[in-house]
Amino acid sequence: MRTLNLNPIFRANSGLDRVFDLIEAAAQRQGDDFPPFDSLRLSDNRFRLSIAVPGFRDDEVAVTQHKRELIVSGERKVDTEGEYLHQGIPARVFSRRFQLAEHTEVTGATLAHGLLSIELVRNVPDAEKPRTIPVSVSPDSAEPVRQVERNVA
Repeated sequence: MRTLNLNPIFRANSGLDRVFDLIEAAAQRQGDDFPPFDSLRLSDNRFRLSIAVPGFRDDEVAVTQHKRELIVSGERKVDTEGEYLHQGIPARVFSRRFQLAEHTEVTGATLAHGLLSIELVRNVPDAEKPRTIPVSVSPDSAEPVRQVERNVA
């Protein structure tokens, strides 16, 4: 199975969150799905991308955010200790691009046990957050409604 199915996540959400839409769209646009990744929702405004980068060191991986695009790239340096008899761990150059939702920024990245974890936080300004407007009764509407005509059957 080579497709990313986020339908179970969508059913649990109100449908207003575009973060997973953008991550899924980015994954489907690319023909190459290396390296594989997971996307997790930690809370309403915190997310984590976990990208499998086995064999890569921290100086061989780069994480860049430019406006609303996250770019993760890597290139392994040549190991000159010996000659490979079999090389099963991928060592190819990669670059993955993710479109981020508005007001989403990268707060950190850590590499541990072959997983690159990228922390994302969405900071929506107060001016753009939904707000509840109280509804009050107008003093003019307190008068009873007069009936002009009445049909009696």
